[in-house]
This record gives sequence, C-alpha cells and structure tokens, in this order.
Amino acid sequence: QVQLVESGGGLVQAGGSLRLSCAASGRSFSMYRMGWFRQGPGKQREWVAEISSGSSTAYTNSVKGRFTISRDNAKNTVYLQMNSLKPEDTAVYLCAAAYRTYDYWGQGTQVTVSS
Repeated sequence: QVQLVESGGGLVQAGGSLRLSCAASGRSFSMYRMGWFRQGPGKQREWVAEISSGSSTAYTNSVKGRFTISRDNAKNTVYLQMNSLKPEDTAVYLCAAAYRTYDYWGQGTQVTVSS
C-alpha cells in the first residue's frame, strides 16, 4: 500500500510558477513509476507527466518545456515544477503511483492560474 499526499497548489498569475510536491508513505517508493494527472473544470482527468523508477521522464505535449517532474527517493517525494503557467493549466492536480498500473492516488491539490 502507498499513501500519497499532494501539496503546493495555489493561485498564481499567468506566466508564474508553482512547485507541487507529492509525499508518499509506505514501502518501496523507489520501485514505483510516479505520475501527475490533472482534472480541469468540466474536463476529464488528463495525464500530465510521469517519472519511472529509473528516473526516465515523459510529458504530455501541452506542458513540454514548461513543466519538470523529478523525484527524491530519499524523501519519498515526487515534484512537479510548473513554469510559464497558463489559465488553461487550471485544474486539480493529482499524483499517482504505479507498479504496473496507476493503482494509488492522492486527493489532489488545486492550481488556479489567473489571466
């Protein structure tokens, strides 16, 4: 079992930055693939980025060059650095952990980008 708690969300103006954190408790954090997802108002949940146990990363096209995912296995934490934020980035951001599939989810943290 893995428990995930996100933090770092808030209100920011367009062009600003935020860093989200996701703290994990439980065993073998370093073995999990970790992902960030988001769900905007009236939209379906969308995959944003992920980092493998070997720290390979992948991003959805709309955030490439603006967002950076990283992990600190010593702290059982995954981060999402978000720069050049746009109003369309407004969403609840959730982190998730996968061994094969994304089975563990946090509650989410709200990110609101004002124009």
